[in-house]
Amino acid sequence: MLTADIPPNQTVYIKNLNEKIKKEELKRSLYCLFSQYGRILDVVALKTPKLRGQAWVVFDELTAASNAFRQMQNFPFYDKPMRIQYAKTKSDCIAKNDGSFVPREKKKKQEEKAERKRRSEEAHQSAMPNGSGSQSNGGPKAPFHHGNVNSQEQAAPNNILFIQNLPHETTSMMLQLLFEQYPGFREVRMIEAKPGIAFVEYEDEDQSSTAMQNLQGFKIAPQYPMAITFAKK
Repeated sequence: MLTADIPPNQTVYIKNLNEKIKKEELKRSLYCLFSQYGRILDVVALKTPKLRGQAWVVFDELTAASNAFRQMQNFPFYDKPMRIQYAKTKSDCIAKNDGSFVPREKKKKQEEKAERKRRSEEAHQSAMPNGSGSQSNGGPKAPFHHGNVNSQEQAAPNNILFIQNLPHETTSMMLQLLFEQYPGFREVRMIEAKPGIAFVEYEDEDQSSTAMQNLQGFKIAPQYPMAITFAKK
């Protein structure tokens, strides 16, 4: 079935992914990259022989899935261009939300119990900032002021950004996938002894300013809005 034959829906199917990446890192990186388009309900990636190099990202809204489908097509993800299309079937969590879900005959009771627990956690998270209106990823970015950042101490605009309030599991590749979308990107530098912070370098201060404006407050994980300032030189 060609992509044109598949109607738009809230789940995007991604293939041609790097098979050497561990499943949990792959899921975190996909969440990090795609959550800028809207709230994500689920990321599915399996390492079975038939499903290697593939993943599904389930969005809360169709518009978010459509924007991701258009803008991330052929995006270089771990050195391989992503091939994206809409999923052929509706995801379970979407079907449950609209009442059309029909349990598969072979589905085990343990899986159903795990699904209920996961959806309960999602409902809890939806009440948090990452799942509410304009503060969610994909909506207008509200200014974020980190408790350790004093406006009088902020450095003058330059080509290097200082990133704070990162989840400790953040990797340099996850940040690179986010920041290399903006022109002039050079590199990400992380300090192993100081998790939660990073430096991102651009060619000039105009390009670093653009990245800062677009990613200020972006959440790699719920409750972790990035705090971005210019690095002190």
